[in-house]
Amino acid sequence: MGLIKTIKREAKFLGDVRRMLKSVKTVDASGHHLIADELEMRVDKFGSNTAFIEDDRQWTYQQMDDYANQVAAWATEQGLKPGDTVAVFVRNRMEYIPLWFGLSKVAVIPALLNYQLAGAALAHCVNISGADHLILDHEMAKQWTAAKAKVEGDVKAWAAYGALKGYESFDEAVAKQDKRRPSKETRAGIKAGEQCMKMFTSGTTGLPKAAKVTHVRAQNYMRGIGTGARASAKDRMLMVLPMYHATGGLVGCGAALTNGGAVIVQSKFSATKFWDEAVKHDATMFTYVGELCRFLLSCDPHPLERKHKIKWIIGNGLRPEVWTAFIERFNIDHVIEFYGATEGNVSLINVDGPVGAVGRVPNYLKFMFNIDIIQYDVEDNTNPRGPDGFCIRTGSDEIGEMIGEIQADNPRFRFEGYEKKEATQKKILRNVFKKGDAWFRTGDLMKRDEHGYYYFMDRVGDTFRWKAENVATGEVAAVLSKFEGVTQANVYGVDVPGYDGRAGMASIVSETSLDLKALKDLVNHDLPHYARPVFLRLSKESDTTSTFKFKKTNLVKAGFDPAKVSDPMYYADPKTGAYEKLTKTVFDKIKKGEIRL
Repeated sequence: MGLIKTIKREAKFLGDVRRMLKSVKTVDASGHHLIADELEMRVDKFGSNTAFIEDDRQWTYQQMDDYANQVAAWATEQGLKPGDTVAVFVRNRMEYIPLWFGLSKVAVIPALLNYQLAGAALAHCVNISGADHLILDHEMAKQWTAAKAKVEGDVKAWAAYGALKGYESFDEAVAKQDKRRPSKETRAGIKAGEQCMKMFTSGTTGLPKAAKVTHVRAQNYMRGIGTGARASAKDRMLMVLPMYHATGGLVGCGAALTNGGAVIVQSKFSATKFWDEAVKHDATMFTYVGELCRFLLSCDPHPLERKHKIKWIIGNGLRPEVWTAFIERFNIDHVIEFYGATEGNVSLINVDGPVGAVGRVPNYLKFMFNIDIIQYDVEDNTNPRGPDGFCIRTGSDEIGEMIGEIQADNPRFRFEGYEKKEATQKKILRNVFKKGDAWFRTGDLMKRDEHGYYYFMDRVGDTFRWKAENVATGEVAAVLSKFEGVTQANVYGVDVPGYDGRAGMASIVSETSLDLKALKDLVNHDLPHYARPVFLRLSKESDTTSTFKFKKTNLVKAGFDPAKVSDPMYYADPKTGAYEKLTKTVFDKIKKGEIRL
């Protein structure tokens, strides 16, 4: 890259960083400006602006505040005190943020539950939340009924946004309350570094964990990334992601609400209706996760897919093979890809960089960040240490595990952890580069190039070894996803008797009958021999979380055993070189070693 281009790149990068840092400069962990103060400040500034749009309903910032004040009065009437928890089991609604905003006004902590949960998983989340009250969306009554027998203690469920027989009405109880703001004395003495809400991990490999979110973290999420997109009061954010999650409910909604813009609330993501809603409500932005973009890209052309007003999209997980095709097909000007976990202390943002990068930290700014990448042994699931007993940093373009130094005196770099102490300790790596230091394990495999751009490669545990080589599932999925007709590809490793490591297997969802010969030709051409999927499973749909992350646990357990899998399966026949039908007879021969892979 020439000198002039380099100077221009660095000038733009520094300008973007400076603008975002300025937006969060006044967020102070030791201060008393809380998330409720943050939103009240926006109400006072943008009171008559439209804040929320849902179908044919709209609320201004002032109406948001009125409702929040009534919720705060309701909480006080129930005898709830600062630090108490109320579980919120509500789908995306215009009232969602005003609901937790109201609880925050009187320092009650909302536990934002995944509205797709039911049964034991829902009961688990309610139990670890510590809530005595639950706001139950009437549309989720069956899910709650399946869970409540497993709920510990006496949790009172209130029917909300519709009536339910046998439940006291939250709507009626709130409607009779005063709309005046509660005194700030009700939350006096609380510092911004303290907890303001509970969010839950996705549960891709087990039951969800309750992550502590502080006022500082919530404010940084709501302010910072929207600034990178130059959000203003004219913007309208199309929100199809669940609002109980940080990406949608804090980052995406915050980009609009902290700048006087509006949030267009959708109850759920619909690929077929997406562009209709975007045009109908004049959306200028939307918040994505990568698989959402992949779904849209796999759809048939829509007459409005280039006639919208969306210029900026904000989110995470947009894989390189989707990125370019998406912005070109749908006429999107700007992408802000960011990286971070709700509970973690590592954050990155790509506002200027190359396709696929999740952020950048040039060498001259490393002192401002707490991140590093260390070597990771896929086979042993360990971080190797050198002769001195400390972890080993990776070199340029070398894949390793991303970690973030835990600094108790810096709110950006704290690790608040989970409600369960044992879960918190599992995420901490100690004595990494010196005795006594502590680092947050992201569980993500990354690489960093010579210019300081970071690239997500895979999840720890997803990457596996086969033929003495490391296989990154994301790279294999990217190749499979290029094949015509494939809408989703979930790649994982399965145990095969008599072999070291794990063989690659792909659960593929397709919209048409696949030409397996052509697919085999593609993987042979684009992937090294060790990374080519040994087994294929042709599924009707993929099991994903509500934020479109693939669940692999059940797939790995089922493996390639026809007795455990009803979907059609195929294996790479070493004799024919093609994907052949995997029958019980073939399965038995592979187990006995009569067919060598």
